[in-house]
Amino acid sequence: MKWLKLTVLTTTLASDIISQLLISEGSAGVMIEDKNDVALNQRPEGQWDIIDEDIARRIGDDVKVSGYYPEDERIKDTVANIKARLASLRPLAPEVDMGKLELKFDDIDEEDWAESWKKSYKPFRLGRHIVICPGWESYSPDEGDKVITIDPGMAFGTGTHETTRMCVALIEEYIKPGMTALDIGTGTGILAMTAALMGAKSVLASDIDPMAARVAAENVKINGLEDRISCACGDLFEKADVTADLISANIIADVIIFIAADAKRHLNANGVFICSGIAREREDETIDALKTAGFESLDVRHEGEWTAIACR
Repeated sequence: MKWLKLTVLTTTLASDIISQLLISEGSAGVMIEDKNDVALNQRPEGQWDIIDEDIARRIGDDVKVSGYYPEDERIKDTVANIKARLASLRPLAPEVDMGKLELKFDDIDEEDWAESWKKSYKPFRLGRHIVICPGWESYSPDEGDKVITIDPGMAFGTGTHETTRMCVALIEEYIKPGMTALDIGTGTGILAMTAALMGAKSVLASDIDPMAARVAAENVKINGLEDRISCACGDLFEKADVTADLISANIIADVIIFIAADAKRHLNANGVFICSGIAREREDETIDALKTAGFESLDVRHEGEWTAIACR
């Protein structure tokens, strides 16, 4: 089957907005190419870089958000809809720098599409100790590195997003050996595996998306962590009467506000709730909901337009 690769030239700030637009128009997947991700994932000065800077040069200054659509009888209407929605974005969000919003088109074969995004997905560091390594790459760890081998499949969570980086850093800080953990909305399982590698004796990871739950379980197996991590599909708070010392949830502000009271009930005494996916403009609202549920804010962090919170 032939596919149309439709690429929008935009900015880092607007890339999530464009991604959601392309997905809502039926994209079978989304790829974001942003040279700022390369800069954020370099090692400290004086050490070897994990990511080749040539990748950043190839990407260029524009952030490229690409969607993929089958070239069938609907494709002309799909392209027209996307053009119209892009044209309406600036008036809807005048405070956001949308960049060029130019469209580029490429025809690709299905097999080429499945492999094309892998070219720029290289090993990179999250937090102080965690290194994410795609299954098709190799990486020689330094002392103290804890490597997570991952195949994202079609699940959300390659690890490059600001919210994932902040959650990993918070888990590294607050998890202690022997703790138990829950990861809500696990995606590819990165946060669950981080908790296990940093010392959690048992982790229960859940996602309401069956594909995500399956991909997470496969990644757990690839990393040999089946003895410490269990994966489940569904609403964990509804289906399981479990408690833990640490709960992580990298979702969205609305869901975090909704589950705040449940998170408290499922935490052991003095337990920590780590959450992100919170846009900065929703930060105060989310903190208020957490306080209402009985949490005390411990640590609020920012990266880009996003907030992450650790509370007890």
